[in-house]
Amino acid sequence: MFKTTADPADCEVRSVIQFLNAKKVKPAEIHRQLVEIYGENVMIVGMVRKWVRQFNDGRTNIHDEARSGRPSVAIDGLVAKVNEKTHENSRFTIRILCDEFSQISKTVLHEIVTNRLNYRKLCSRWVPKMRTDVHKTKGLGSALTFQLV
Repeated sequence: MFKTTADPADCEVRSVIQFLNAKKVKPAEIHRQLVEIYGENVMIVGMVRKWVRQFNDGRTNIHDEARSGRPSVAIDGLVAKVNEKTHENSRFTIRILCDEFSQISKTVLHEIVTNRLNYRKLCSRWVPKMRTDVHKTKGLGSALTFQLV
């Protein structure tokens, strides 16, 4: 029969709904065809009906609308200040940073250090995750040496 596609993108499913709706296919039949191609967990019938209604009302965009959410506390200025403090003391801990930035939570500081500044813990020190050009050159040289042997 048909080859099923696992885990499709939401916009892909919505574009199929938009196409079949333009061909005047009923929402229940659209849902049946979606389940046939994408599997049982693709979308419920109610959501297909909602998207058909929106496309009939004139919506043309198949992507999610921008939503307002909770603003991030980790703004660039704060990240820069945390980065300065980490360069002052390479043996810093999150607790020391909490003392320096008392208005910021420990969780937010940990997120800044690990995700925004790309540091990881090595022994008792935080070091950058980035490999320098020297590390990359040494690695390439070692790989070429091992390949020749």
